[in-house]
Amino acid sequence: MRDVVFTRNSGWIPTVVREDGELKLTLGAGADANHEPRTFTFPIGEAHLVVIREDLARHLLLWSAVIPLCDAAGTRGPLDEDAAVALLDPVLLGAPQDVDALFSRSKWAMGPLISHGADIPLLEHGQVCAAMRTATETSDPKRTQKYDADRRRAERGQVLDVLDTALLMYTGQYLHGATIPRRLPDAVNPSLLPEVMRVIATAEQACAGMRIGHDPRRGKRGTDKRDWKRMEATVDAAVRRTHPELVEDAVRTVSFLMCSEAAARTRNTPIDDDEETAGDRTGSGGRARKTSLSFTDDKDGEKKWLRSHHRTATAEFWEFVADRYGSGNQVFTIEDEELGEGLQFHFYADSIARITTARKGANGADPEYRIEYSLVDGMSGYRKLLSAFVRGGCAALDAHGTWMSDAADLERARRRRDAAAAE
Repeated sequence: MRDVVFTRNSGWIPTVVREDGELKLTLGAGADANHEPRTFTFPIGEAHLVVIREDLARHLLLWSAVIPLCDAAGTRGPLDEDAAVALLDPVLLGAPQDVDALFSRSKWAMGPLISHGADIPLLEHGQVCAAMRTATETSDPKRTQKYDADRRRAERGQVLDVLDTALLMYTGQYLHGATIPRRLPDAVNPSLLPEVMRVIATAEQACAGMRIGHDPRRGKRGTDKRDWKRMEATVDAAVRRTHPELVEDAVRTVSFLMCSEAAARTRNTPIDDDEETAGDRTGSGGRARKTSLSFTDDKDGEKKWLRSHHRTATAEFWEFVADRYGSGNQVFTIEDEELGEGLQFHFYADSIARITTARKGANGADPEYRIEYSLVDGMSGYRKLLSAFVRGGCAALDAHGTWMSDAADLERARRRRDAAAAE
């Protein structure tokens, strides 16, 4: 039989219960193997109950001192009850200077005390009793989150100024740097908002006209990492040049905002729109060069495109890639069987091959093909080559890249490119 004797009815503050006639303190802390909170209890005396009931500060300090014992119990181990009981008199009944001395040589949890209003500078200087004069029964978890975020930044040498803080508040990344940034002007002090908006305007001007394209290798809503990095580098450079006083976290949050918004626009744009080229679906002269194309992959997948389809050839090809691309399926081909020419995409190596019929087969003989290779600058390069091929066939690719007839030359070029990128 368990009866609640005293509770503050506020969050996780420990509760006093009477169990089989014995007073006990019960609290939730740590987690079990299923990530559910564990509950721990240990006996207390009547004198301890009096202090817990009448003195919020001592109640919170006891909680702070016991939490490390609960953490040490792990997911299934027992609480060190003797150690917990040994804390009762020193924390609840000891003189303030003795309590401070105890906390200076023992493990304790600062988070609960901060969330309940303790004075942070006093806590950091070991004056725990004095720090608790501002304690409140109501918890403010964001206060602890803010403290933890500032501490992590300080460990990385990032000390925020007023404008740095305002930018992180504007993007919603002050507490959690991994949070997808948003525009939250109401979170910023109105007097600082004009300065924040000047920084944002610098970033917007820097990346005006840039975009983050689709990357069908990452699914139908996948976006191009290289485009992201290009935009990020452009924004970072512009913001640092115009606002050199900003710390790294502030610059990063602005570029993250620009890139995430650009990527979101792409994800919400059909691939048809992504792949239209200057509004021209038919090629020069208003008449389509390609009337029928076939798509294939390394796993015997095949799809046909006809000019009568309501979507562009490029859109349907990228959808084919998005549906079938995988670690064991990274070579895709688009072919005009009637003209005997095609493109083979080597996604695993950022290279491509164009294939043309040099001599048609006659009298049962196999046709002869000419194969030429070129390196490709990521998805943006692949998109340009595909669009050019659809508009004008292999002949239209001469202006796009350096073409090599020897696969060994391609491999040497690839090694030079990789070595240059590693420098």
